[in-house]
This record gives sequence, structure tokens and C-alpha cells, in this order.
Amino acid sequence: MFRRVGVATVVVVAVVLMGWGRIGVGRAAVLAPGSRPAVQVGMVYSQTGALSGYGAQFREGFEVGLAYATYGTGAVGGHKINVTWNDDAGDPAKAVSEVKDLIGQGVKVLSGPVSSAVALQVAPLAAQNHVLLISGPAAADAVTGVNRYTFRSGRQTYQDILTAKSFVGDLRGKKVMVFAQDYAFGQANVAAVRTVLGGEGAQVSQVLVPLSANDFTPFALQVTQAKPDLLFVAWAGSTATAMWQTLDQQGVFSATTVITGLDQRSTYATFGPVAAKIGFLSHYVYQAPRNGVNTYLVDALKKKGAVPDLFDPDGFVAAQMIAHAVQIADGDDVDKMIAALEGWSFVGPKGEQLVRAADHAMLQPMFQVKLVSAGAGFEPQPVKTLLLQDVVPPVTPFKP
Repeated sequence: MFRRVGVATVVVVAVVLMGWGRIGVGRAAVLAPGSRPAVQVGMVYSQTGALSGYGAQFREGFEVGLAYATYGTGAVGGHKINVTWNDDAGDPAKAVSEVKDLIGQGVKVLSGPVSSAVALQVAPLAAQNHVLLISGPAAADAVTGVNRYTFRSGRQTYQDILTAKSFVGDLRGKKVMVFAQDYAFGQANVAAVRTVLGGEGAQVSQVLVPLSANDFTPFALQVTQAKPDLLFVAWAGSTATAMWQTLDQQGVFSATTVITGLDQRSTYATFGPVAAKIGFLSHYVYQAPRNGVNTYLVDALKKKGAVPDLFDPDGFVAAQMIAHAVQIADGDDVDKMIAALEGWSFVGPKGEQLVRAADHAMLQPMFQVKLVSAGAGFEPQPVKTLLLQDVVPPVTPFKP
């Protein structure tokens, strides 16, 4: 189902990325499943907890992606890929315990962190124990370049901010405020906005909200009092509904321009009458990409009466990466799997993607969208696709 990559695309990617990258077809050769030693994959993800919705999407996408990458066999080059799913509940301490247990069982391939806090605690264990880790939706920039054993299947915060930048004009002398949760994801957004938009001349401030907060009025009042020219909202999880309602009640939308990332489909209704006033950057909406891989994902979920959500492609791509790594390594030799992934260019549901060898950043398209009324709710309408070379984060050298 992968489309071939044209010569023009290869040239563009090679020029932009300084020659890094080799184009792959993303599907493994078919041999009889079980004819070679099996590869054990340990998933540590948020089945429960505040980010359980994202975890469910990651798992759903992974299962479809593994079927795609292995032609429905669940095996690569005769190596059966056995996956065990472990619930970290978004708790870094629990995730660390589960990862240690999996490593103790001899597992050499780990994946799944949904929470950035979890990913940043688990990544050092991957390096210390020489196992491959493919992080999932965790977006903190610090995951990129953390060590050569850690990769990511999703986007990082810097790519969100570069997409936000595409909405605005000259920021010199303008006031930009970041409204975010006070943990790794929110802090990474503040840092990225300071770097990207602050680098364009904006005066950047922040309002960081504790994860335990359930009354957002004091924080919304800080926004109205500061009177920023642009408010960048970075939020994830189950408290989003109350947060948006509070911003609306305090008149934030009538006082400033608001840009935010479009969250999972279940949150669309929370925007209500202010939806049309917000500029949405998007990691993924299924209506935007035009390629055979995305069609495969959409069709697979359509058979189940569903459509892909925000983090389905992260799971799908994780499956593609694991299948490719196992195929090239002919098993689970970690050094060979790392070499297989570094510089690998392929087509995922979002479009053409590339694993940058220098720091394992996942270069990928991003999208501008708007929400439009559809019956009693909303649907995303793609406005613009930013190609992977339009949203390239700076290289983060591996830590010694």
C-alpha cells in the first residue's frame, strides 16, 4: 500500500536534511510466521489515567499499523512479533518498575510512553540496559537526542510551535503568552515558544497551571490582565473542557488572538461558539493526508465503525518502525535495529517522514485546520499542509 517516492521528493529531502535519509517501502518481506525466533515487544503506555484516551488511540493505531507492515501476518522475515501491553497509568514510577521487569525478562524492544514525564524517566533505562525504545505520543523536546537508544514515533513540541508560527506575521515587539500545564509537556511548550517566537522578536511570558488545579479562573484572569497580542494554549487531558469554558467566561477570546493545538475528537465540542475564533495547529486529522497508508488506516477503522483520532498515526508509525528494524536486523539485535532506523525515510499515515540520524527526531508533516459545524458537532477542515522540511526542529546532539 505504500506509494513510491518520486525523484523530486528525494532531492528535496536530501537537500533540506543535508543528505540524511534513505527511502524505504515500509513493509517487510513475507516468510512463514514462526520460522525464525520471535521478537518480544514490551508496551508501557497509559491504558488508564488522565491520558488514557491518547493511550487507546496509540494502541489502536499500532495494531492496524502492525497488520499493515506485516501484511496481516504479525511477523517480519519469519520473526513473530509478540506484543505485551502494560499500563503505566501515566505514573513515571510505575512505568520505571514495569520497564525494569520487562528488561529482566529479556525484552529488547520497548515502546508506548504517552506521557512526556514517563518517557523522560524510561529513556535512561533504555540506554543503561542497551534496549531499543520507541516513544509514542510523548511530545517533550527533551526526548529527542536523549540517547541513541531512544526514538520517537510522534511529533515533538518544537514542531507544534513551528506550525503555530506559520499562522502569524511579524511578531517583533508583540506580547506572546503561553497558557499551559505545569509539567514536562507544558514546560517544553514554554521553552519552544521562547526559542521560536521569542527568536522572532516577541516578548514571551507564561501562565503555568498545576496539574491538580480544577478552578482555572485565577489563571484566566492573569491572561486578561496581561493583555497579550497572542495566546498560545498547550493543554492535554481530561481537564481541557473546564479550562476552555473558563477562558471563555473570562473574556479571553474577545481580548486576544488564540492559537492552540487541536486535541482529540472527543474535545471538539468543548470549544462551542469560540471554535471559529481559534487558529488550530494539528498533529493529525484523518481528512488531511492524501496517501495510500492513511487510506489503509481510515479503511481499517471504518470497518469497526470508527475514524482515526489524534494519536492513531503515532501507534501506526511505531509498528512500522519496529517491523522495519526487525526486518533489517533479522531479529532483535539492538545495534542493528538502531542502524536500521537511523536515516530511514518512509511514508506513514501523515505522509513522508524521516528519522533524523543525528538525534532521532521524527521529521514529519504538520497541518493547519479549522473547526466547522457538522450537524450537532464539529469536524476539522484542513487549511494547509506543512511538509516535513517546513517544520524541522534544530538538531539536539546526543547527551554523552
